[in-house]
Amino acid sequence: MRYIVGVDVGGTNIVVGTVAQDGSELVGVVSEPTRSEEGADAVVERIISLSRASIAEAKGKEIAGVGIGSPGPLDTKTGVVLLTPNLGWVNMPLRDRVAAGLGLPATLDNDANCAIFGEWWRGAARGAEFVVGLTVGTGIGGGIVLNGDIYHGASDIAGEIGHMTIDSTGRLCKCGNYGCLEAYASGPAIAARAVEGIEAGAESALPTYVAGDLGLITAQVVYEAAHDGDAYALEVVRDTAKFLGAGVASIINIFNPQVVVICGGVTLAGDKLFVPLRSEVKRRAFKPAVDVCRILPGELPGTAGVWGAAAVFIKRTWGRV
Repeated sequence: MRYIVGVDVGGTNIVVGTVAQDGSELVGVVSEPTRSEEGADAVVERIISLSRASIAEAKGKEIAGVGIGSPGPLDTKTGVVLLTPNLGWVNMPLRDRVAAGLGLPATLDNDANCAIFGEWWRGAARGAEFVVGLTVGTGIGGGIVLNGDIYHGASDIAGEIGHMTIDSTGRLCKCGNYGCLEAYASGPAIAARAVEGIEAGAESALPTYVAGDLGLITAQVVYEAAHDGDAYALEVVRDTAKFLGAGVASIINIFNPQVVVICGGVTLAGDKLFVPLRSEVKRRAFKPAVDVCRILPGELPGTAGVWGAAAVFIKRTWGRV
């Protein structure tokens, strides 16, 4: 059995694991903070070091290659990351640098594409033909899987769901546009909206979760307070559900998928997010499309991108997964 190293390069963490070609197991999962502020060279060295550590934990298994998922936009044919708003890279030949460092063939695809491909292969969307997904973390990414293939579009940009405009005169996004979904419902955006409300006078126990330092409030802290019954935190989560619901409703009307899978830390909010999100989608999208679509949390927390990056390598090398 051949194995493939899957590399998931995120804005916050790099996760690497080694995946069996038939999808039967994932071994040697290792992770470190991305620390993009140290520069691209340091991140590449970290990817190579983590990949070697994962291969070592795979204990002698035959390693066929490396699949890499990176924030984009990127050029999948040349293996170049064109631009990453959350990492600060421009025209970075990530695929070839990792391949040279490990002495293995490599593929490159968008990190969100990989996460959704992983969920299609071995997670919540397994068995579906038409899948659209969102990855909600440092940013919001997306992926579209049609008949077992990632849909890339004419220039590898398809699936940038986080940069769907939901308010044409809204909040400034890191991409330079105004009103992007990412500017409202990514992890940092959720935290920022919570802090803004508290600073404007909203009553909440949230400051007690961070010893009064509002700069330490994260989306996870908001979810925790919501689960504990904090009314303001619940309001922030419900507003997040409305923003995501507006985006998902548009996706459902456009693509008519069988599954919309939502991955990332936002799933920690559980039913407090998903119940109002599904209600918002039902209110906005066409009923025949809503009736056939399941909106599900991802089933591969922390490793969907690893599974998917490996699956991309398998698909491009051997034609099928």
